Amino acid sequence: MMGQDNSGISAIWTEKFRPKTFEEVKGQKEIVSRVKAFVKTNNMPHLLFSGPAGVGKTTLSLVIVRQMFGENWRENFLELNASDERGIDVVRQKVKDFARTRSIGNVPFKIIYLDESDALTKEAQQALRRTMENYTQTTRFILSCNYSSKIIDPIQSRCTVFKFKPLSKDEIFEIVDTVAKAENLTIDDEGKEALFYVSGGDVRRLENLMQSSAAIQTNITQKLIYDVASFAEPKEIRDVLEYCVKGNFEDAKKKLLDTMLKQGLSGIDIIKQIQQEAWGIDSDNQIKLEMIKHCGEAEFRMIEGSDEFIQLEALLANFILLNSKN
Repeated sequence: MMGQDNSGISAIWTEKFRPKTFEEVKGQKEIVSRVKAFVKTNNMPHLLFSGPAGVGKTTLSLVIVRQMFGENWRENFLELNASDERGIDVVRQKVKDFARTRSIGNVPFKIIYLDESDALTKEAQQALRRTMENYTQTTRFILSCNYSSKIIDPIQSRCTVFKFKPLSKDEIFEIVDTVAKAENLTIDDEGKEALFYVSGGDVRRLENLMQSSAAIQTNITQKLIYDVASFAEPKEIRDVLEYCVKGNFEDAKKKLLDTMLKQGLSGIDIIKQIQQEAWGIDSDNQIKLEMIKHCGEAEFRMIEGSDEFIQLEALLANFILLNSKN
């Protein structure tokens, strides 16, 4: 995702830098080229975009309608969020009312964008399937979801499915450079690495993090990013794991507790970082696999309501026992 809007200084950066053309979209190159070909021929099938948050599903949908309809795009475009209105009545009323009328301009159909469509009930999805069949002459649907497996097969078979993926490090760095230049920010290489580490390829999270950091200072550093994001620095987590490898439970527990309190982290937050950093420690690969397995078990218990500190202490104890057998 990338682009620039000359809106006011108070604009949210995720909207300010949202792409307006296919050329401005970062990442998903194959998907963009195929969708661009549909727009060029002024015809396209129903589309199903699936993938994690912040990777360009909504952005690409808006680019499609802007390129296809030009100035009339608002009259020919209906956007619904299925997580807000997920019942069968929405499909039967709002969608049908919009789908019944013909488009304005030269394009022979309107476009309905249904965001978070995997939140629709199975009954609503069946109603949507019938609506897609009945109004094919006047309407095309773009469905967006995190998990395509939650969309019923009859809908999937009526759509061309595109699976989006998180943006690569190079693509994230391009967006960081573009935003930094537009907003007069300075970011060193360590800061860029931290932005990629924290965002995980999610552009929405990246731009929100940059805007939050820029509100504090224009020189964005690695430490500032971790502080704003409430993330532990990777080195601190690695130190905890190194203590475990050496069998030092007291120091591992103290370091983990200090890190959590300093950054205000929850058990779920810290366990995800432990899982990421566990792959990089100096230990046997089989032991690393067992450590990841224990991370999953501890996270499950936390989600079910177990005490976070007891689970984290048990996790560290398991790590030490595993490494002591080596």
